[in-house]
Amino acid sequence: MGTPLHFPTLGNDDKLPEEIVESNFEIEADVIASIVRGRDTNGLITHRGMEGIATKISSSLEDGILSSDAPLRQKVYGFNIYTEKPLKGFWTFVWEALQDLTLIILMISAVVSLGIGVATQGWTKGVYDGIGILLCIFLVVMVSAVSNFNQSLQFRDLDREKKKIYVQVTRDGCRNKILISDLVVGDIIHLSIGDIVPADGIFISGYNLLLDESSLSGESEPVYVDNGNPFLLSGTKVQDGSAKMLVTAVGMRTEWGNLMETVSQEGDDETPLQVKLNGIAKLMGKLGLGFAGLTFFAFVTRFLVDKGIHHELRQWSSKDAMKLLNYFATAVIVVVIAVPEGLPLAVMLSLAFAMKKLMKAKTLVRQLSACETMGSATCICTDKTGTLTTNHMVVDKIWVSGLNKEMKANDLKSGIISECVLSTLLQATLLNTGAEVARDRDGNDSIIGKPTASALVKVGLLLGGDFEDIHQKFKVENVEPFNSVRKRMSVIVGLPGGGFRAFCNGAPEIVLGMCSRILDCNGYSVDLSEEQREKVACVIDGFASKTLRTICLAFRDMDDDWDITTIPQEEYTLIAVVGMKDPVRPEVKDAVETCLAAGITVRMVTGDNINTAKAIAKECGILTEGGLAIEGSELRNKTLEEMKEMLPRIQVMARSLPSDKHTLVSNLRKLGEVVAVTGDGTNDAPALHESDIGLAMGIAGTEVAKENADVIILDDNFATIVSIAKWGRAVYVNIQRFVQFQLTINIVALMINLVSACIAGIPPLKIVQWLWINLIQDTFAALALATEPPTDAVMKRPPHGRDASLISKAMWRNIVGQSAYQFSVLAVVIFDGKRLLKLNDSDNSDAVLNTFAFNSFVFCQVFNEINCRDTDKINVFRGMFGNWMFIGILVVTVTLQAIIVEFLGTFASTVPLNWQLWSLSILIGAASMPLDTLLKCIPVVKTDCHNDCYGFSRNGAEQV
Repeated sequence: MGTPLHFPTLGNDDKLPEEIVESNFEIEADVIASIVRGRDTNGLITHRGMEGIATKISSSLEDGILSSDAPLRQKVYGFNIYTEKPLKGFWTFVWEALQDLTLIILMISAVVSLGIGVATQGWTKGVYDGIGILLCIFLVVMVSAVSNFNQSLQFRDLDREKKKIYVQVTRDGCRNKILISDLVVGDIIHLSIGDIVPADGIFISGYNLLLDESSLSGESEPVYVDNGNPFLLSGTKVQDGSAKMLVTAVGMRTEWGNLMETVSQEGDDETPLQVKLNGIAKLMGKLGLGFAGLTFFAFVTRFLVDKGIHHELRQWSSKDAMKLLNYFATAVIVVVIAVPEGLPLAVMLSLAFAMKKLMKAKTLVRQLSACETMGSATCICTDKTGTLTTNHMVVDKIWVSGLNKEMKANDLKSGIISECVLSTLLQATLLNTGAEVARDRDGNDSIIGKPTASALVKVGLLLGGDFEDIHQKFKVENVEPFNSVRKRMSVIVGLPGGGFRAFCNGAPEIVLGMCSRILDCNGYSVDLSEEQREKVACVIDGFASKTLRTICLAFRDMDDDWDITTIPQEEYTLIAVVGMKDPVRPEVKDAVETCLAAGITVRMVTGDNINTAKAIAKECGILTEGGLAIEGSELRNKTLEEMKEMLPRIQVMARSLPSDKHTLVSNLRKLGEVVAVTGDGTNDAPALHESDIGLAMGIAGTEVAKENADVIILDDNFATIVSIAKWGRAVYVNIQRFVQFQLTINIVALMINLVSACIAGIPPLKIVQWLWINLIQDTFAALALATEPPTDAVMKRPPHGRDASLISKAMWRNIVGQSAYQFSVLAVVIFDGKRLLKLNDSDNSDAVLNTFAFNSFVFCQVFNEINCRDTDKINVFRGMFGNWMFIGILVVTVTLQAIIVEFLGTFASTVPLNWQLWSLSILIGAASMPLDTLLKCIPVVKTDCHNDCYGFSRNGAEQV
């Protein structure tokens, strides 16, 4: 069992106070941590090596620590967490919102307005305009600050999810998985290919451990770690081999922790869609400045002309100053409305909303841009094992050398094979494996390891083998772990009677090519004839055609003088061919059909046999008529021109190396594809990095793969990938809805202010009213339109192209039509409203007309918000009542509008309206809906969102 942590007494004192003991332990911990960080071999020798270090930190190199001691160790040695960048407080976001130049100008205008108003009209009436502007500014700033603060909280939660990484440790004498944040000094960690070293420590034992230390040193050359160089540092990556390590420092005491203290972590970069939207925002800002200048010039010119007509150019009063200030404030408001500052907010809200929903759908989005990029994906290059299949390997059939027939694993127990063959088979399955048989606290055995290795160990146990016993009899001298380049695993063990034996298992064509002999029915190694080799090849093809994953087992005996650091590459004896079954996930076929209907090509890239790959691809619906299934070597040998002809038709690539996968992805992108790639191994990292969006597997994936991915699929399921594409498209569509809504308001506001300035010489609406409309168009609309959930319809249209315009022709049709209607209505009301509404020329008539125009314009936006739910379809109500956020925003908008009109007259420069004018305002707004129906009946020239430049459609068939 583990070793308990105890506070030793020093000198002759009965017992030191706990604080002093803890302090001494911390000093000792710092000394040990510095030895490892500095790779101080002499310091290690001074502490009596690895065993001495383990004793000092009260740990056992075999059994680890006691789980009950973990809290005490965290208190004494620290937690395995790094100091996070402090979260910005709410008031920081308030201060940042106040830095906006237009708001600063408005605040200055409000203060000047207060000063002039009080001086000319007294405190009772003179403060209304200024305070109204300040209150609106306060509302805008608070809404912006709340939105940004909530967004920062969501990013913090996302960051914490990204750090939920599990590692295998030995505690209490048992092996299990824990979060790296729960690691403590004294833990024994088990590392394998693809793991990221989670703490500083010392090498205990292992084979061919190769570390990538580029994250710390910047050097790309990997470093071998063994007893001569036993130091492992946090943040480095296991490139090859396996090992056990003793944790000597965690968290901020590690080398990585020291590095983190000196590095300032910056926020996420802008996503491509945000960059595109910021371009629109800048353009609208420039237009707004132009219109604002023209509007202000028209107001001032009209004002001076009027004064000239009345011979009052030399007579100036405080009222004139107020008018000029009002003109200036109106020009500033034009800029405020024209600049669509709500666009970035809409993107962030939509992405954050999608991320939150995807988390519930077993998806962790590591990069914000992944959501929107997946929405434009035209191709998915997916792994087979674990993604299309369940990743629960079970040995279905075995062909044992010499028997010349296929059998079920259970049949081997019937005594049909000789004891010698059985003994060799047991050794091959239980010794040459990356899996282990671990015993839990209840005494139950469980197999820990990759599915393929675990399946072979299960066969050995089924045949009566004892994992612990066989490992005691045969000492493992060297291990060459499986990776996707070698496609095999090898091990050298010392035989009890002397000499060595090498075992090898892996891809049939690789292992069979290394064999020159075969095991006969009596367990003797005999020459492998060409006829026998052909029979074995037929067995392999037969297994593969039944969708079985095939593996060959082989061995070779060597003399005592063999150099055990070198694993033989030839003259092996074939033992057996194993056929494993990994059932296809039941939901995969429907998911693939959904992708094809959405214009997304699915390509399966696997290291399996070509026949196995083709059979499974057909079962999944990936390999279709006219599609091409090739081996990676075929692609390798093609010229660039030949690749361009072949690539569109490739639907399956078998026996692929990581370089083949990278080549496929790279060339597909050159042909204009937006490529998503799934991966789980360390060697998948280049392809994941090269792709437009990398999708790592959360269960089977290595930490290196996850680090290079944009999205982590927590359930390793292909159907989950379809959900990401669906939400990605929803993000894009939501932003289009918002852009259509906002540009309509912008165009109307710019035009009506300019025309009003030229014709009437007075602003069409009051400053506070424009600020309220700006709040509706930016914040409220972003909340309503940017959080629409996806519908099935988004997966029944082709993906939008890489360089497709955000504003489609259909959107321009709707924007122009609705803008023309709103401008016309507003112009008629403002310039001829008194006559049409039969308002008397009383002191109150101007205020009634202004309120009615304001109310009508707001209701035009309320109903147009509903119109913008779909840019093409006539039925805009579909799904609306299931979206409580959208309904809630509409209700809040209408309620606040009623309060402003009826009760906040002094503040908003409004007067209460009678029911007839209220009804007419609503009717004017509602008229935009039948107009929307008519507009959508106007045909627009539709172009395919993604035109294949190489002449092939999404399903691989030639276009006509």
